[in-house]
Amino acid sequence: MAWDFETDADFQAKLDWADAFVREEVEPLDHLLGAVYDVKNPNNIRLVRPLQAKVKAQGLWACHLGPELGGPGYGQVKLALLNEILGRSDFAPVVFGCQAPDTGNAEILAHFGTAAQKARYLQPLLNNEIVSCFSMTEPQGGADPLVFTTRATLDGDHWVINGEKWFSSNARWADFLIVLAVTDPDAPPHARMSMFIVPSETPGIEILRNVGFQGEREPAHAYVRYTDVRVPLDHLLGDRGDGFGVAQTRLGGGRIHHAMRTIGEARKALDMMCERALSRTTAGSRLSEKQMVQEKIADSWIELEQFRLLVLRTAWLIDKHQDYRKVRKDIAAVKVAMPKVLHDIASRALQIHGSLGISTEMPFMNQIAVSFIMGLADGPTEVHKVTVAKQVLRNYRPTNDLFPAYNLLSATERAQEMYPELEELVAAEVA
Repeated sequence: MAWDFETDADFQAKLDWADAFVREEVEPLDHLLGAVYDVKNPNNIRLVRPLQAKVKAQGLWACHLGPELGGPGYGQVKLALLNEILGRSDFAPVVFGCQAPDTGNAEILAHFGTAAQKARYLQPLLNNEIVSCFSMTEPQGGADPLVFTTRATLDGDHWVINGEKWFSSNARWADFLIVLAVTDPDAPPHARMSMFIVPSETPGIEILRNVGFQGEREPAHAYVRYTDVRVPLDHLLGDRGDGFGVAQTRLGGGRIHHAMRTIGEARKALDMMCERALSRTTAGSRLSEKQMVQEKIADSWIELEQFRLLVLRTAWLIDKHQDYRKVRKDIAAVKVAMPKVLHDIASRALQIHGSLGISTEMPFMNQIAVSFIMGLADGPTEVHKVTVAKQVLRNYRPTNDLFPAYNLLSATERAQEMYPELEELVAAEVA
C-alpha cells in the first residue's frame, strides 16, 4: 500500500529551482513581450531561447513527454507539481516546452501519427521551432461535434475539406492545423468524423478574423474558412472515422493540464490577497485583523487546497491507468471545479484591493475573465457536470421497494433481527 503526500528530495530540488527561475527570469517576459505563440518573432527568439536552454540543462524540458519523444517521462503527478509553478506566468509553459494547444497536438501526433508525420510535424513542434493549431469547434456547433458540418470528401489521392471553424487557437502563427471534419455522414454519430493535418500554406485556408479575449495581448483565436482545401491521403491522422476518439485522447490531457496551471494562477491571486491584507490599514486596524477579510483568506486557502488535492489525485489515477477513459469522471470533476476556484479567489483578491483591484494595474479582472474561459475551453462546465453525474450513478442500483432500504424503520428492524439478544436485554431491564 502506498499513500504519500511528500515529494522525493531530488525532484523537490528541481521544483525549487523552477519556482525561483519562473519568478525571477520568466515572469518579467509577461510584461515585455507580445504574443506567447509568436515563436518566430525576433524578440521572442532573443529572450525566450536562452531561457529554454536553461530549462533543458535542468532536464525539465517537455515534461509531459516520455523519453522516446525527448521528455523525462515524469508522469502526470510530477507534471502537476511543476505545472502549478508554471501557471504563474504566461510565458512559463513555452519556456518549459509544455504549452497548450501544442502539448495536446503533440500527444495525438505521438499516438496516432505515422513516421513521416512525426518527422515533418512532431519534432519541430517539440523543439518549439513552430506552433500548431487545433481547429475543431464550429460557429454553429459550439461544443457539440455531432452537429459539425465541415466536410472532407475523397477526390482521387486527396481529401478535400470545406467548412468553417471557430476559435481555432493560434491559427495566425501555426505552421499546421489539425482539423476535425465529417467524412462519413451516414455512420453512427461517433464514427462520422476524421482528423487531418493541414499545412498552413495549403491554398483555400482563409482566416476571416482573429478573435481575442480579455487580457490577450493579440487576438489569437481564429474564425477560419476552408474552401476546397486539398490535403494528401497520408495527412489523415489515425484511421478514417476515428476523429472523435482522437480528439478525446487529446482533450483529456488538455483539461487536466489546464487545471494544473490554474493552481498557480489562483495561488498568485491568494499571495497578493495576503500581502495586501497585511500591508493595508483602514478604520483603525490592518485588513488582516478584520474578520470578514480573514474569512476571505480562509475560504480561498481551503478551496485552493481542496482543488489541488483533487488535481493531484486525478493525475495519480492517470499515471496508474494510463488511459484517460478510465479517469473520465475525475477529469470532468477537475474541469468543473477549476473555473469556480479561480473566479472566487480572484474576486476576493480584487475586493480586498479596493479600487486598485479593478484597475488595469492589477491582474484580477483578467484572472476573472480567464476563469470564464476555463469554464468554456475544452467543453463547458455544464457538460462535464453531466459526465460526472452519469459516471457516479453507474455505481448505484435502483430499488423496486415502496420504501428505500435506508429507511430508518427498516434499518432498525434489520438491526433487531441481527441482535435479538439485545432486545431481550432491554425488555428485561424495563421489567
